[in-house]
Amino acid sequence: KSWLINQALAEFMDRQALEQSRWQETLTAMESVAQGTSVSASVVHDWLDSWGHPDELPPPKTGQ
Repeated sequence: KSWLINQALAEFMDRQALEQSRWQETLTAMESVAQGTSVSASVVHDWLDSWGHPDELPPPKTGQ
């Protein structure tokens, strides 16, 4: 029984840590958007679509 309880607690703690980490990443991403230091999805998609073509685009920069 104690092994099962310890295992369940360890898994719960791991999930809580992962959830906290994801929440912090979300807050960081939201702050980047608010400050204009993010790259729009359409710019990233255009860049990725250009890979392997003679007129390949340079990597996007923030604020585009």
